[in-house]
Amino acid sequence: MAAKSLQNVVVVGGSYVGMRAAKELASILPASHRVLLIEPHSHFNHLFVFPRFAIVPNHEHKAFVPYSTLFSSAPDPAHHQVVRARVASLHPHHVTLDREWHGSRDLAFEYLVAATGTRLAAPGSMPSEDKLPSVRYLQSYQQGVAKAQSVVVVGGGAVGVQMACDLKEVYPDKDITLVHSRQQLMPVYHEGLSDLIKARFATLGINLVAGSRAVVPPAGFPNGAGEPFHVSLQDGRSVPADFAILATGQTPNNQFLRGLASPESDSALPLTDTLVNPSNGFIRVQPTLQFRDARFPHLFAVGDIADSGAHKAARPGAVQAAMVAKNIADLVAGRAPSETIAVAPAGIHLTLGLTRNVIFRNPDTAAGGTEPFVNLKDDGREDMGVEGFWERNGVAVASPKDYHL
Repeated sequence: MAAKSLQNVVVVGGSYVGMRAAKELASILPASHRVLLIEPHSHFNHLFVFPRFAIVPNHEHKAFVPYSTLFSSAPDPAHHQVVRARVASLHPHHVTLDREWHGSRDLAFEYLVAATGTRLAAPGSMPSEDKLPSVRYLQSYQQGVAKAQSVVVVGGGAVGVQMACDLKEVYPDKDITLVHSRQQLMPVYHEGLSDLIKARFATLGINLVAGSRAVVPPAGFPNGAGEPFHVSLQDGRSVPADFAILATGQTPNNQFLRGLASPESDSALPLTDTLVNPSNGFIRVQPTLQFRDARFPHLFAVGDIADSGAHKAARPGAVQAAMVAKNIADLVAGRAPSETIAVAPAGIHLTLGLTRNVIFRNPDTAAGGTEPFVNLKDDGREDMGVEGFWERNGVAVASPKDYHL
């Protein structure tokens, strides 16, 4: 079927959940439809390994995986494409891109899945959209922490905890301090996880400064300036540092919605409450993961950007991706969407050093559970099994140099 006669189903964002949604859609949609994954990065950014590879050298180039095999398992792989661009604005039946694709910046669609997620401070996210500058950034970061004697990690979420543990194992003689605004680390989870992390910190010799928020300078911390500095806390305390790592919070990638918020696409106007939850910036959704705004039944949101009530992680996001693909297939076939989201207890696979790790899941209170599931293991690998990720995504590697592709 000629490309011009195909109906477009657009997925915006090619991280874990977006990539899964694109694959699921390509596998079940009829030949009349094609999937277009819109993603500005040259390669898939394997975010889970960024905290480790910002510290441990020689693996950083493996964190960026080609999208070349994304649709290889689809019935007709040539139907579907990755569009390297960023969505500047979303409109009811088209997106406007930040660069031309096939001679136009406007791309029409029949259905759209928003999988834009959130943005973390570097090194949780990369400053560049291209592989080579990102590899060099991680290498530079490794050199920065190697030179420092006192490293302060700001933020007691997963990235902060993992980086603190890795730093102390790789550099046991360095002074590693984690600053967190609350007494409980990773407060999304049962307090048993915080207790487990604090015990691990004590074993490794990581300093924990809790109960007050760090003051982040407008220009960022002066890493690399060659002079020691202090990380100040709002309660008046301060922590000496040669290098500070910002591992706080997530910013929703919702800017592209402004074309829906205002017919005139006035970026100065706020997003309406019908589109996003004003308390967190996430897209409001129905149980089917369709936008909750009744004007847009053909628009869906999955993963971290969706205000679904589900824990924001790749595993529940993958379930949502499969669910949305089925719902879009229902709509294409003229049926009402049949799949609805089921919110499970929050869980995480958290590294606590190069080999130490834990699988932790909150109690299933709906089923009467009161205790969390805890599986503490010591089977981790320095490279976090990154080569297996390439293999699972169908990227053939004949020699080590292929990881640089």
